[in-house]
Amino acid sequence: MNDMRRTTLKIILQITCQLLWLAGLVVGLSGVYLLLNCRQSSLFFSHTYIILPAVLALTSAAFLLVSGGLGCWVSTRESVCLQGLFVYLLVVVLCLESTASALAYFHSGKLDSEMAPFRGVFQRYTGSSQDPDSTAVDATQEELQCCGIRNYTDWLETPWFNHTGGLGVPHSCCNSTFRSCNGTLDQPWQLYPQGCQVKLEEALLFVLSLIIWSSLPVMLVEVFAFVMVAQLMTDQPLLEYHILDRH
Repeated sequence: MNDMRRTTLKIILQITCQLLWLAGLVVGLSGVYLLLNCRQSSLFFSHTYIILPAVLALTSAAFLLVSGGLGCWVSTRESVCLQGLFVYLLVVVLCLESTASALAYFHSGKLDSEMAPFRGVFQRYTGSSQDPDSTAVDATQEELQCCGIRNYTDWLETPWFNHTGGLGVPHSCCNSTFRSCNGTLDQPWQLYPQGCQVKLEEALLFVLSLIIWSSLPVMLVEVFAFVMVAQLMTDQPLLEYHILDRH
């Protein structure tokens, strides 16, 4: 009866470890997505602290994958040392996940202040491919399908617009569905209607929210793994010691 119970606990632990792998992939992808967004749009942020949730999420994902593999190994062995190491890794993941979600929640409420340099980058736009500010603006407008800060009229207040004679906005503002768009203002329906700041904030808020909410199921799976390992350690058969005869 006891062997049947231990076998059931080991099977449940293996399933739990597979859930840890799945959670590690979700957390890792959210961290990578946030890191890529911050790297491409780093000029738009006041501080680089916003990448900390991404770094912690990636670290947590790595520990989750390792923990999942170790947990599957633990389910096939009767080793107290491996079980203890597995519990230790779960505690580390718990700390990382808690910190990442707390930082993500903190930064999600400060996106407006974090993106204070946004307008300044647009004001420094020159249209040159060698200029980092111009490259960042064009890449952001093309990727997020947006134009200007709030909308395309923001370009009317930039030095670049006056320098070019006020004929149009950058080509990166053109909606890709209109092949004939060249950025002129006499056909504004061919431009992306929404501004870039709102779109970038929405993208970042989505990833930060994903990090926050993904921590809850991860913690639940970890608690379940704790319980399974605790049961296995409780039911661990006692080692039999023999007194060696002296000759």
